[in-house]
Amino acid sequence: MKEAMLYEKIGNKKVQCNLCAHRCKINEGKKGICLVRENKEGILYTLVYGRTISQHVDPIEKKPLFNFYPGTTAYSIATVGCNFKCQFCQNWEISQMVRDEHLIMGNEISPELIVDNAKRYGSKSIAYTYTEPTIFFEYAYDTAKLAHKVDIKNIFVTNGFMTEECLEKINPYLDAANVDLKSFSDDFYRKLCGARLQPVLDALKVMKNSGIWVEVTTLIIPTFNDSPEELREIAKFIINELGEETPWHISRFYPAYNLRDKPPTSVETIHKAREIGLNEGLKYVYEGNVPGSRGESTYCPSCKNLVIERWGYQITKKHIKDGMCEHCGYEIDGLGL
Repeated sequence: MKEAMLYEKIGNKKVQCNLCAHRCKINEGKKGICLVRENKEGILYTLVYGRTISQHVDPIEKKPLFNFYPGTTAYSIATVGCNFKCQFCQNWEISQMVRDEHLIMGNEISPELIVDNAKRYGSKSIAYTYTEPTIFFEYAYDTAKLAHKVDIKNIFVTNGFMTEECLEKINPYLDAANVDLKSFSDDFYRKLCGARLQPVLDALKVMKNSGIWVEVTTLIIPTFNDSPEELREIAKFIINELGEETPWHISRFYPAYNLRDKPPTSVETIHKAREIGLNEGLKYVYEGNVPGSRGESTYCPSCKNLVIERWGYQITKKHIKDGMCEHCGYEIDGLGL
């Protein structure tokens, strides 16, 4: 165990965790909502430091990040646990392991070894992903600091339910984030995720204003968040608060975990959602879980020509030179293009 960061003692051996927006007040001998942070004798400890449940070398497009060093790989790690309880979780076997099976598993691997592995595999970045990086913040933070020393970028793939203090602490070392904006309904967040919408919106704005490259993902679930009105609200929020250059990934839902009574999202719905985003004024709207779709690729916002062609997570053609569209010279938004 390792003492946690970003908590305060509030008397009678009780502590308050200030890492995520739940801001759990935890009595002695108890754990927070994430179940991987425990109060022992008035000191908050992380139970997952150095305990990696998953390690892979992934295309960065799998995160998904399409306008941040496309074509490179991200050394991806996770521990068990999550501060959400999403009924539709796609990685529930590890994110909900502590809650469902009362297990904390993982192989011991130090931040130093993670960085060494990323270098050995030639990965441009390290992605803290698969579960929620906020709940293994200390592990991610120590790794990220080391990564920056050797010019390796750091990426959070996150639900965005983090405090401003958390973002301020990681900001010097966090280069990019893909944030799930699961819905524009607080009721959706409360009923399906055990959380709230506003802290996610606030965190997105803080990230953008801090200079972190941000891309947004929305998993479209039939009857829950697929109305044109809600999709339009999300697109308008991204444009007005994050900027029209912010990529929006619209991803197709498949039945999983505790939400198996809904059908997969129709491809037609995904196409229409992309059209909504583009019609509202977003420059880059991508379709996820639809291999071979036109919406997987990047198009120049100026001349509308193809600049990055993708099939799944693979780049098949690229028409960008020095960050510029080869057809018209327009500067494509992003980093490492």
